[in-house]
Amino acid sequence: MYRFALIGAAALALAGCPLQKEYTVTVENLTDAQPMSPVALLTHSKTNTLFEVGQPVSVALEKLAEGGDNSDVLAYEELRHVEDALSGVSPLPPGASESFTVQLNRKKTRYLSVASMLVNTNDAIVAESDIDLRKLRPGQSITITLPVWDAGTEANSETQGTIPGPAAGGEGFNAARDDVDRLRIHPGVLSADDGLEDSALNYRHRFLNPGAKVTIKRVW
Repeated sequence: MYRFALIGAAALALAGCPLQKEYTVTVENLTDAQPMSPVALLTHSKTNTLFEVGQPVSVALEKLAEGGDNSDVLAYEELRHVEDALSGVSPLPPGASESFTVQLNRKKTRYLSVASMLVNTNDAIVAESDIDLRKLRPGQSITITLPVWDAGTEANSETQGTIPGPAAGGEGFNAARDDVDRLRIHPGVLSADDGLEDSALNYRHRFLNPGAKVTIKRVW
């Protein structure tokens, strides 16, 4: 009887455990000379948590897009529909990759969103919102390429004082919005080599889409 009681108690304990799924998420920088700011990852249950194409971005994403600061995006973890927020340990150099362990413990959590700034720009980000993890089975993986988006919060002047990356060392976030104020595909940088005289950038800082790659593998 005692043995059966123990088995029953164990079964009840397991029944009370949260539903857990584990994924390995690897982010790779595909650019030639654009370091990426520390990556921000969110897991959540509602769509459009990070951004919506064609709409103004949040101040949190503006800070990431203009200065590479992901702290306000990570603070989304305080929202009820966001389960977790993860940050890269450091900027991600061109050609490098970083892997994250992502665990889902809530039944309704199904989406992953990713964002990082190309730091030798005014407000370019590589990002994807609402990647659906639901259909991945243990052992399966998917690869998604991330386009380069223009946050639309800062004019693409490319001047030394406005680009925070190592190419210029200028200002990061500025609360003033002097561009179209909506998220759209980035038109690319011109650089001084292509006739933009005040640009702090050269031809190596140009980029093509996609700017990054994300590989997601379901572990269990």
